[in-house]
Amino acid sequence: MEKYSKQREEVFNCIKETKLHPTAEEIYMNLKLKNPNISRGTVYRNLNLLVEKGLVNKISNSGKPDKFDYVCKPHSHAICKVCGKVYDFEILLDDEISSSIKAQTELEEFSNEFTIYGICKSCKNKK
Repeated sequence: MEKYSKQREEVFNCIKETKLHPTAEEIYMNLKLKNPNISRGTVYRNLNLLVEKGLVNKISNSGKPDKFDYVCKPHSHAICKVCGKVYDFEILLDDEISSSIKAQTELEEFSNEFTIYGICKSCKNKK
């Protein structure tokens, strides 16, 4: 059994209390304000452990730093290809979409969680 760690609890709570999908560095900087003695290594080790235990979801963001999400219920992510901002959304796969996925892949079972990429309104307006 894993022993209790105050620092792991602080990392977990930092992610749980935000909907912004922070990076490891953002989590570290936030925690450093409250606990100047915390190290990056401690934050990274605890993030990996929380992901391993399924308490936190790691969102890979091609070419950009991974982001972390408190997993409280199944949901999907939309990621801006320009700035990397992550948005949560919920969508259920209906029978037609499920059948189409099965016909195009070898997957028999899959979840309603997926990631799509696009360009957010803010980045589009900057062009």
